[in-house]
Amino acid sequence: MNWKRLGKALLFPPTAIALLLVPVATSFLIYSMVFLGTESVAAILSYVLAAYTLTVWCFRAPRLIKDLKALKKENKYIRRWQNDERLRRGVSLYGSFAFNTAYAVFQLWLGFYHHTFWFYSLAGYYVSLAVMRFFLMRHTRRFKAGEHLHNELIKYRACGWILLVMNLALALMIFFMVYWNRTFHHHEITAIAMAAYTFGAFAIAITHLIGGHGKSSPVYAASDAIRLAAACVSIITLESTMLTTFGADTVDTLTRKLLLGISGGAVAVFITLMAIYMIVQGTKQIRQLKEKEIPNGKQ
Repeated sequence: MNWKRLGKALLFPPTAIALLLVPVATSFLIYSMVFLGTESVAAILSYVLAAYTLTVWCFRAPRLIKDLKALKKENKYIRRWQNDERLRRGVSLYGSFAFNTAYAVFQLWLGFYHHTFWFYSLAGYYVSLAVMRFFLMRHTRRFKAGEHLHNELIKYRACGWILLVMNLALALMIFFMVYWNRTFHHHEITAIAMAAYTFGAFAIAITHLIGGHGKSSPVYAASDAIRLAAACVSIITLESTMLTTFGADTVDTLTRKLLLGISGGAVAVFITLMAIYMIVQGTKQIRQLKEKEIPNGKQ
């Protein structure tokens, strides 16, 4: 037997098989985690298949990166996407608005299902974030970045004020959630879906923050702040869900209250500081812009 040839065939299967492995391995892994436990033969096979799929794609990564770089140079649509910041930002805002709205609807459904003020409040919070994104979208659709800087700064500062007021309400909701110990047991699939949304939203928010995507426009910076605030609030919801769904038998009430109180307080303080920063910076830049518009500082 030619072991080298066999190893190459296993590590570098045809593209169709490599693509098919992803949904099959993911579905099998989720099914085994939810329904089969961790000690069954099928569960072990799902872990093996998931590890094999990950290995296959790790070996394909260098070639995939090389092909993507070549495609970026040759494809005119990709070049346009790369060079047109307004297009990228527009798509990002529309996508964030859609996901934000969908998550608000999901929280509203949980409110109807559990008959609790907490999820109704979260739905209202995410709807408010979606409304702010909608007004930012209207501006980016009509104007280019920096074209009406004064209006952008006003919107940036207004978003800071709205975030500050909303965060005060959020801090009150977190307090009552911890005080009354209002946590909820979800189905494992629902918890996994919430985890996927939260980690995805947080990763995107951090990527935009580190990449400095908001430096070219106050509207873009406001969008990044809203994205980060939404991701932080999602972390509290996810933590409460995970502690109840997967840690009900191992985490006592006092520990759960302590964890939720610390993380909730940290999130509330962080968003408050971010909102104050937006208000202060927006006011400062508006003042500087007005001083530049007045020749020699005279009225």
